[in-house]
Amino acid sequence: MTVHKKQYKVAAVQAAPAFLDLEAGVAKAIGLIAQAAAEGASLVAFPEAWLPGYPWWIWLDSPAGGMRFVQRNFDNALEVGSEPFERLCRAAAQHKIYVVLGFTERSGGTLYLAQAIIDDCGRVVATRRKLKPTHVERSVYGEGDGSDLAVHDTTLGRLGALCCAEHIQPLSKYAMYAQHEQVHIAAWPSFSVYRGAAFQLSAQANNAASQVYALEGQCFVLAPCAPVSKEMLDELIDSPAKAELLLEGGGFAMIYGPDGAPLCTPLAETEEGILYADIDLGVIGVAKAAYDPVGHYSRPDVLRLLVNREPMTRVHYVQPQSLPETSVLAFGAGADAIRSEENPEEQGDK
Repeated sequence: MTVHKKQYKVAAVQAAPAFLDLEAGVAKAIGLIAQAAAEGASLVAFPEAWLPGYPWWIWLDSPAGGMRFVQRNFDNALEVGSEPFERLCRAAAQHKIYVVLGFTERSGGTLYLAQAIIDDCGRVVATRRKLKPTHVERSVYGEGDGSDLAVHDTTLGRLGALCCAEHIQPLSKYAMYAQHEQVHIAAWPSFSVYRGAAFQLSAQANNAASQVYALEGQCFVLAPCAPVSKEMLDELIDSPAKAELLLEGGGFAMIYGPDGAPLCTPLAETEEGILYADIDLGVIGVAKAAYDPVGHYSRPDVLRLLVNREPMTRVHYVQPQSLPETSVLAFGAGADAIRSEENPEEQGDK
């Protein structure tokens, strides 16, 4: 049985990515890992698709208009088990800190919105993929499966993670709550797109989703979030119309307690840094005394959830079965050979 550390410091990153530059992004990530560890954090969480950066061009133009970014995004995506990935694992081990990384995963010819949980010894606890890419993200990313809705028993308690608008999916959330999650990473990209035109994409709406997750699940929620930098805008914005759709900033990282209370002071939305909070897993029991939607505050006789946890496979390989010797035909041996197999007693007359 895993022995849990109940009281410790956690960290949520609010920093712009090294846009579409995996090497620079890994170096920046390692620097932030070291910084969080130096401040005494036992866990540091990164925003969605932070390596190599969220593909904002999909919200600004037609698919053809964003083609100039497609190969760069693919080439700079992170492969699980690759040398850059192992470098991040070694950084977690060196600084003795858990890392929850948001990244674009490349697997074969497909990209996925992924998260990796790496422990303080550099071991990969789990990797997961966003179950359903949101809206125009479907033009870039593949889908995860039921195995990606998982909570993991670690020395820091029961850890889980979801990406962005997965926090708007009631059934996905309930599947996570039912695994008695204690610390949750809600990874967001930035809240600077369509500012004023789509409230559902705003910081107010989506931070509320993170806060409600904490309240509903009675767990601590780290919500890292990445500002859009001036350098990113220089690459992405090539017309006045696009300039109105994506603004600098949008970093609204936050950390919430299991009663939904904010646990830290936010940074300015254009500011880079790390948010910290001291947490105590023991207070989860106090929150659950009032609400426990997967325990005493549930009615499974009325409402239940069916979850398919099987990993999704697109190809099923069927192994050939060995045929009985009497049914094997020697092709080219002629009809006599066939009759001999059918009537072995005739062989003595040949």
